Amino acid sequence: MAKAYILYNPLSGNGTCQEDAKLLETMVQDPVEYFDITRITNYSSFLAAMESDDYLILAGGDGTLNRFANDTADLSMTHEVLYFPVGTGNDFARDIGVEPHGKPVSVTKYLKDLPTVTVKGNTYRFINAVGFGLDGYCCEVGDELRKTSDKKVNYGGIAVRGLLGRYTPTNATVTVDGEKHTFRKVWIAPTLFGRYYGGGMMAAPDQNRMNENKSISLMLFHTAGRLRTLCVFPNIFSGKHVKFKKMVTVLQGHEITVEFDHPVALQVDGETILN
Repeated sequence: MAKAYILYNPLSGNGTCQEDAKLLETMVQDPVEYFDITRITNYSSFLAAMESDDYLILAGGDGTLNRFANDTADLSMTHEVLYFPVGTGNDFARDIGVEPHGKPVSVTKYLKDLPTVTVKGNTYRFINAVGFGLDGYCCEVGDELRKTSDKKVNYGGIAVRGLLGRYTPTNATVTVDGEKHTFRKVWIAPTLFGRYYGGGMMAAPDQNRMNENKSISLMLFHTAGRLRTLCVFPNIFSGKHVKFKKMVTVLQGHEITVEFDHPVALQVDGETILN
């Protein structure tokens, strides 16, 4: 009989993932076994212990998917991988039209041929987006807040305070498939594989993670001052921000380089890389 190997992330969903994962016992007909994904150090051995008809269910959020994708990047996956979204942002689930806490769905095809980002000499695969600028700043501040408090981090509030004065925009040089572009006062510059990131921001409404061209999208908020940017920024949650052509630019391509004029924090699917 097939068995469901449930890989849960105890850090997801503000610490509720382990409890949420138990809901799968009412959704899955096969026997289940639970594993803490943060404790798995060797996936070759882990997968080798599974029978051919066993399958995996990833319980967590976007960070959980990112971790699994990178930890298994060099392996040939032969087992079906399902996803049970119980994170805080759930941007991947939102992008493929899956409701949080709903019946787990197969994501095997979505974990193939993922884009990569190279920063500080290290290369990572990403599920949703890589972000420079205000979003990296929000992750940086959020990480610091979590060290001193158990309260849920309000990234929206951090972003607003950043726009009001705590974050300083930069100038940027962007190269897309060999073509160079320059922008002033860049607030955010995420490169997206899907449409969403940051907990519901539809930053690239025309991006399709399954497009045959395998292109990715770079979206920049630029040029405008604090007040104008703050007024337009909420439109990013509906994707209508792209109508403001003078301050929002979307570029598509296959190889994208983003270079700011001074070091800032970067986030890869919500994981922060400083400086």
